[in-house]
Amino acid sequence: MNVTAAKPHIKLGFVPTRRSIFSAPDAIKYRGLTADRMRELGIDFVDIDDINDEGLLFDDSHVQPIVEKFQAAGVDGIMLMHANFGTEYLCARLARQLGLPVLLWGPRDERPEADGTRLRDTQCGLFATGKVLRRFQVPFTYMTNCRLTDPEFERGLRDFLAVCNVVKTMRNTRILQMSTRPFDFWTTMVNEGELLERFNIQLAPVPMTELIQAVRDARTDEAGMAETLAYIREHMKVETTDDEAQTVAALANGMKALIDKYGCNAGAIQCWNALQAELGIMPCGANAILNEMGIPIVCETDIHGAITSLMVEAAGMGETRSFFADWTVRHPDNENGELLQHCGPWPCSVACETPRLTVPLAFDYPGALTAEARHGDISLVRFDGDNGEYSLLLGRAKGIDGPKGMGTYLWIEVENLKRLEAKIVEGPYIHHVVGIHRDVVPVLYEACKYLGIQPDFYDPIEEDVKAYLRGE
Repeated sequence: MNVTAAKPHIKLGFVPTRRSIFSAPDAIKYRGLTADRMRELGIDFVDIDDINDEGLLFDDSHVQPIVEKFQAAGVDGIMLMHANFGTEYLCARLARQLGLPVLLWGPRDERPEADGTRLRDTQCGLFATGKVLRRFQVPFTYMTNCRLTDPEFERGLRDFLAVCNVVKTMRNTRILQMSTRPFDFWTTMVNEGELLERFNIQLAPVPMTELIQAVRDARTDEAGMAETLAYIREHMKVETTDDEAQTVAALANGMKALIDKYGCNAGAIQCWNALQAELGIMPCGANAILNEMGIPIVCETDIHGAITSLMVEAAGMGETRSFFADWTVRHPDNENGELLQHCGPWPCSVACETPRLTVPLAFDYPGALTAEARHGDISLVRFDGDNGEYSLLLGRAKGIDGPKGMGTYLWIEVENLKRLEAKIVEGPYIHHVVGIHRDVVPVLYEACKYLGIQPDFYDPIEEDVKAYLRGE
């Protein structure tokens, strides 16, 4: 089993546009400079240089050929690059047909000529296109009017690629649901039909018997078992019997086989208590192995938790692993401190020490990891909903010192824990959250506009996030 997470690949549709009353040669010049800069940054994009002699959008006859080219190439988002002024209604028609995330940008205009003439009027064109996109009800991302060499250009472009990755992931999600939710967990009930209708999120439910058979089948694959056991022994301090460690490996391989069989990119498992009667272990260590692969497996059949994990990892462009946690107890000494903890499913790369494969808190079965997570700055996120409305809880925290714990855990500090506590209790959120050692808050905030989800901050940081997105 290859435990290295696959890196996402995002392809951008590059649409430079001009208007006839300003300099066509200068527009052609800037479309070339922008394309060169994106190549320099390693951005994969599809050009429209074969649509007409100029490689620019400025006539209605260009729209359909661009649509067809981008659809054939499978682009994930488009960049409306205003090379002089831009033709706003053509941009809007194109964006409406494609239904993809839209980046609106143009290079900063130069100093006017000595006689007062201007070759370009880019900023004015951006104002016009923003209005017409709104008329067409096309959500878009605005990247500040800057120079190609400004740091805002690279940062804004890479953030937009991450936004595209979140949208692409959400629109192509299928979650392996391994058995029903535990009876006691009414908090994790979801509306399967609504998730499909609203977000194209599909569930692939399998009964516990099918999971157990997949584990039995995995045991017969000697090479696969040897590879996963080698990973366990290299990355974990094994404090279980050999047979128990083999069962952990077989469960990890069995879940991965079902993920592949049903074409899923995440899973949610009924982690107790039927599984223990069948296998005699907790699934946490096996979950951790798949989580390390960038395939989130969450606890207690929490489908919304799996969706959250996918969004968070997509926002981080697959470069940093996330961890699925309970909000548990307040810090004994820090009024704004809280313990994030779960029985032991966090990926090993999250830990600040070698995780122990052992028995978790509150259960007498082996197979869970115990390790403290790394400190530092983290983002905390939760997708959830009820009564037909969906929102995304967003915020930041930092890891701090605290009492020793069991399972996988991290003490964190937030700005105002009482405010956060009330936000979770009053809903629509539950006691589960996803953390990541990366600031993904601005990307997820921006992605919400394309997904029809309400962003919801637990601290009053929305203006700070908007300022970041403006390049301030």
